[in-house]
Amino acid sequence: GGHMTDPPSTLTYSSVVSRDSVRIGFLLAALNGLDLLAADVGNAYLNAPTKEKVYCTAGPEFGAELQGKSVIIIRALYGLKSSGAAWRSHCANTLHEIGFQSCLADPDVWFRPATKPDGFQ
Repeated sequence: GGHMTDPPSTLTYSSVVSRDSVRIGFLLAALNGLDLLAADVGNAYLNAPTKEKVYCTAGPEFGAELQGKSVIIIRALYGLKSSGAAWRSHCANTLHEIGFQSCLADPDVWFRPATKPDGFQ
């Protein structure tokens, strides 16, 4: 189990947006007539690649050909110490690619410039 593994040599911390940042976001959106979006990603960790090699012995669910053989896990799994940080990094890279910026005061608040229908930015 995970309790028997050596501590990772890299960062495993995954931050969470602060309550104050959420409240400020609501206030700014209300004052400027902006829409806010939020989402929950199901099985989020499984979308992120692992940063280290994790070996496992394949069980019967992998089929008779692979059962008992060593396999390499390539996706962050729930239970790995580094999965939270891997997901946060993957999510941040994706948000950057589609034009979002991370707030300097709270790196878990993301925004991107937009133009309203009336032309106001």
